[in-house]
Amino acid sequence: MADLDLRPLTLGETLDRTFSLYRKHFLLFVGIAAIPQLLILALNLVQLLVLPAAGRGRTLSGGLVAFTVIAGLIGIVVYFVAYLFAQGGTVFAVSDLYLGRPTTIGASLGRMRGEAADLFGVMFLNGLAVMLATLLLIIPGIYVACRLITCIPAALLEKLGGRDSLERSFALTKGNAGRSFVIYLLYFSLLYAGMLLFEFPFLFAVALSAKDPTMMRVWSALSQIGSFAAMVLITPIFTIATTVFYYDLRVRKEAFDLQLMMNPGGNAIPAPAQTMFS
Repeated sequence: MADLDLRPLTLGETLDRTFSLYRKHFLLFVGIAAIPQLLILALNLVQLLVLPAAGRGRTLSGGLVAFTVIAGLIGIVVYFVAYLFAQGGTVFAVSDLYLGRPTTIGASLGRMRGEAADLFGVMFLNGLAVMLATLLLIIPGIYVACRLITCIPAALLEKLGGRDSLERSFALTKGNAGRSFVIYLLYFSLLYAGMLLFEFPFLFAVALSAKDPTMMRVWSALSQIGSFAAMVLITPIFTIATTVFYYDLRVRKEAFDLQLMMNPGGNAIPAPAQTMFS
């Protein structure tokens, strides 16, 4: 199992293992995140540079409005596809490293072929559950998000459907919502720090150059590049942490380490999942 022994981890050890994996395989994880995100960056830059030029000096025509709407819809699709591949590719990469198998950027992203639609369903149900809980009050929404933190690794690594993956995560994280909350807190702290460092200076420059359209577009383009850098550097940390956490919960609750010793070629058979409401 490579140099990562499977054993129950404290919260500190979970985070330490997350950053150790990230640091040791930095190019792998950044590459997995960067390749899909490049599509989003390219589309954002095209919209930023082409649309103002097309509409400069005249009112928006019906064709230009239609182009803007279509470009926006394409942007949404590209964003979700990129996000799905980045998330799934990172989960598969962490799993391979945990199980002592070599992996590459191409191999990790390639395993997402045929998985994107199912993973979208999992994320949709996850978001819907968190949103409905948030409508009750903020605290229930946070609690549900913490209990569903491992639904993506469960869906991909155990080939579960949307509802089953949510129920699986709810069962695994029973009694561990506090640890999930710390992972979320660390991720959002790092994400906002990254955005403040890489994106905010350019947004500030955009505000200062409000009277110069050319410079506004230049600074806006640089802010998009800064946002790309922040996402590529920070987002893998959360996915690595949730996958490490997923394996730790399986070791704690299902003796996954012993199952793996008896069945080295498999991913171990999960215990029957309990429902959210049980």
